[in-house]
Amino acid sequence: MRRVIWESPNVPYTGRSNNMKLISKLRILLAFGIFLLFQGCSVKYSFTGTNINYDLVKTFTVENFFNDSGGGPANMEQLFTESLKEYYQRNTQLELVRTNGDLQFAGAINRYSLTPQSAVSSNNPNLPDRAGQMRLTIAVEVEYINLTNEEENLRRTFSFFQDYDPRTTTLLDVESQLVEEIFQNIIQDIFTATVANW
Repeated sequence: MRRVIWESPNVPYTGRSNNMKLISKLRILLAFGIFLLFQGCSVKYSFTGTNINYDLVKTFTVENFFNDSGGGPANMEQLFTESLKEYYQRNTQLELVRTNGDLQFAGAINRYSLTPQSAVSSNNPNLPDRAGQMRLTIAVEVEYINLTNEEENLRRTFSFFQDYDPRTTTLLDVESQLVEEIFQNIIQDIFTATVANW
């Protein structure tokens, strides 16, 4: 026997389709609520590996570094100061300001030394042995102040070296290149110790 359900034209049907619409709306609201919850608890990462909270830290200051080493090219301290500024501008969202930055850098180049690394025999008893490699070492003392978190303040000496062969070239020929390469490595180490200190 066939069963027939009679529906009145004036009474809306409140069967299964309305329940499905309600469940669908609840799912959308739940998903939106979870999205908002995770947005509030997010951790900011950057491709340069910094852990800077840009809500608190917005500016940085670099005082002119001095050359207290007694050696090196005449413009070495200026080269280091400008390279440090450029590196932080390129790898962070911080604005460089003249004074009172949220992060502050100051210091001096306190070592510029050349040392022989290996001796090469002259094969002549009348001539002295010569250095096969010479090592240029530069050290920079840095004072770093973080006005938003004093626990991160530090004073440390960063150093790096590069070797060259004095039998094939002179220091004057390679000095600029060696100084730039050494400064690049020192600045990367400073960056890691200050704003990428995981």
